[in-house]
Amino acid sequence: MVGIKSYGAHIPRFRLDRNIMQMSLLFLGFAPLRGEKAVANWDEDSITMSVAAAQDCLKGENYGKVDGLYFASTSQTYALRQNAGIIAAALDLNTDTRTADFTDSTKSGTSALMAAADAIAAGSLNSCLVCAADMRVSKVGGNADYTYGDGAASFLLSKDDTIANIEGSYSTTHDFVDRRRLEGERLEHMWEERFIRDAGYLKFIPEALAGLTKKYNLNTKDFSKVIYACAFGGAHAALGRTFGLTPEQIQDPMLTTVGDTGVAQTLLMLVAALEDAKAGDKILVISFGQGCDAFYLTVTDKISKIKDKKAVKKNMANKVALGSYEKYLAFRKQMPCEIGIRGEEALFTSFSVVSRDNREIYGMVGFKCKKCGTPSYPPQRICCNPDCGAVDQYDSYRFADKRAVLFTYTSDFLAPSIDPPASYGFIDFDGGGRAGVDLTDCDSNALSVGMPVELTFRIKYADEKRAAINYGWKAMPIVA
Repeated sequence: MVGIKSYGAHIPRFRLDRNIMQMSLLFLGFAPLRGEKAVANWDEDSITMSVAAAQDCLKGENYGKVDGLYFASTSQTYALRQNAGIIAAALDLNTDTRTADFTDSTKSGTSALMAAADAIAAGSLNSCLVCAADMRVSKVGGNADYTYGDGAASFLLSKDDTIANIEGSYSTTHDFVDRRRLEGERLEHMWEERFIRDAGYLKFIPEALAGLTKKYNLNTKDFSKVIYACAFGGAHAALGRTFGLTPEQIQDPMLTTVGDTGVAQTLLMLVAALEDAKAGDKILVISFGQGCDAFYLTVTDKISKIKDKKAVKKNMANKVALGSYEKYLAFRKQMPCEIGIRGEEALFTSFSVVSRDNREIYGMVGFKCKKCGTPSYPPQRICCNPDCGAVDQYDSYRFADKRAVLFTYTSDFLAPSIDPPASYGFIDFDGGGRAGVDLTDCDSNALSVGMPVELTFRIKYADEKRAAINYGWKAMPIVA
């Protein structure tokens, strides 16, 4: 039976307290949510967050056996260039991997997961990685600005060694206009929130639940956890009462700790549920967006083998206060910021180089000498070991999943940066190899030589003139 073999998640390190937002602007509309929301760094987007979630998901797995990758987002970076292809390149998946983008609805994450399950059941794929992420930019001062959070979830689907089997599904479709954005627009529009709540969430989710339970002769009491997407805290609680669920059955939507993560919300909740699940548990999942996708899973005894994941719990623990709503606006390019004359220099993108050196740039793939075993990055034909010097005797060697220590670094207040100072340096990899990298998600005052770091796929720079977002690998401190 097709099911989930592994899972992963990424919740950005920064958190923005909603009280700070209220003190900066007057937020109007429904009663404000309490707590905080997750905020992606300036060099993150839906692609980089998906890569981070996928790395968490694939830890301990054989990357070479992944033959499908589906990516879902309503805030995809490219409108014309396959975003899933960039994720596949960052993970250095095989070139015969089937890739596809799912978009335009907040239920596209579950739609991608169902499509992957169908492809595996039909025999078209053996295993498929599903990534869902959103980093939505909203109008300053609006309720969406206050509610939306950033995050990503990832699942590896297969028929083998599954930790949770997909037992059945039921979907509905309605041309329901709640949030919308035309081609070329950056900011979305919303209809009246009371209408979205009453005619959307409170109508479609019960319809999907009734359809699934009737189709498979189930009852809500059969489920250990019930997951349903809802951006309104009060409405989410009301749905639980309508369904007759106990508090223990309702999965926390994380609205007050992470925010409404759009496409990723339902699947992030599923990751959190699987972290605490035990063999035999049944989990019901319902997404929302122009209708609903509903499916249910049964957890297997292999759930106990899932260990050492960041998932939701470790991501939630690894947080730091952003402290400034204005910095958040700067990260999202919602207000112009002075970054010095060096920041006005035009950065040229050679797409020939990006294509030719794709494995080196996006995959962080270097060489390992066959003769002496010395790794090197960037790749070079002559072994960098002075006692070896072998020529053209090497195997490909991926550095992205290796840990490292900081060999040397500097923090530069003159280098252009939205979040100065810009920090960069050299790192020494476990197992050998040294590389120069930018540093991110760090406090420059807390950096020290010898501190452990890990690589993270991030935006290097934007070449707006040529419609290019250029990615690469940076290093960030490992937080215990």
